[in-house]
Amino acid sequence: MIEMVIEQRRRDLGGFEVGRVLPFAQRRMIGPFIFFDHMGPARFTAGFGREVDVRPHPHIGLSTLSYLFDGAMTHRDSVGVTQAIRPGEVNWMTAGKGITHSERFEELRAHGGPMDGIQAWIALPNEAEEIDPDFAHHAAAELPAYESDGLVARLIAGEAFGARSPVKTHSPMFYVHWALQPGAKAQLEAEYSERAAYVARGSVEVDGHTYGTGQMLVFAPGQPVVVTGVTPAIVMLLGGEPVGERFIEWNFVASSRERIEQAKADWRAGRMKLPDADDDEFIPLPEPAPPANPMS
Repeated sequence: MIEMVIEQRRRDLGGFEVGRVLPFAQRRMIGPFIFFDHMGPARFTAGFGREVDVRPHPHIGLSTLSYLFDGAMTHRDSVGVTQAIRPGEVNWMTAGKGITHSERFEELRAHGGPMDGIQAWIALPNEAEEIDPDFAHHAAAELPAYESDGLVARLIAGEAFGARSPVKTHSPMFYVHWALQPGAKAQLEAEYSERAAYVARGSVEVDGHTYGTGQMLVFAPGQPVVVTGVTPAIVMLLGGEPVGERFIEWNFVASSRERIEQAKADWRAGRMKLPDADDDEFIPLPEPAPPANPMS
């Protein structure tokens, strides 16, 4: 039933720690999901520095999906959108042929408080890789929800459990938020060929084994999966149908290495428009590290 367990790898991004789950060396993607970061959990004191903000940077060939359990952040992008996101809401940005954006923490900086959420990247299918960039925000009340016997479920994106999210996706996929009380049971159906569950908080039992915070369970296809809450738990379900091989380098995703090289050249040369509200700074393209000196 469980093909693999992926442990998050904690990384400090400069005053803010994330748990990197995807891509993983032995499992690069789950359906179209090619990147999965657990942002936090963290608690900030009012007045923290701007180094925590994510300065303007580019993307191609993907959609980014931001979803929070706690806290708030503000998205700014090169199509002219400035949009705050709070718990239970969705920020869905489609990069297509190219977009730049930043993520700021003005509200937390002013008041302090917790920060906890997930940012995922969804690779676009071949026919959508070069579409025009776009952005959409969805309030929590817009998302299909279900509650019964210790389970609260929200369909964030895609289709699952007979429901469809209003978030506009480009390939068959699903992304679901489950909140489970101890002893509550919920079943993930076998309708997609690639499926996984990430334990964002607490612990759950699957197939007689207990799994905890920071673990992603990758499921074999073809069989339903029953998840039981051991402690109060938050579980993120994700997956869908594969979109084909994808290359990923820095913030770029594409079906060819040539397209990524073009995007790198465009960013290096300043050919990608910055967000209007962020035209005074950006993240430079990381340059390859020089080869090691064999004499050192």
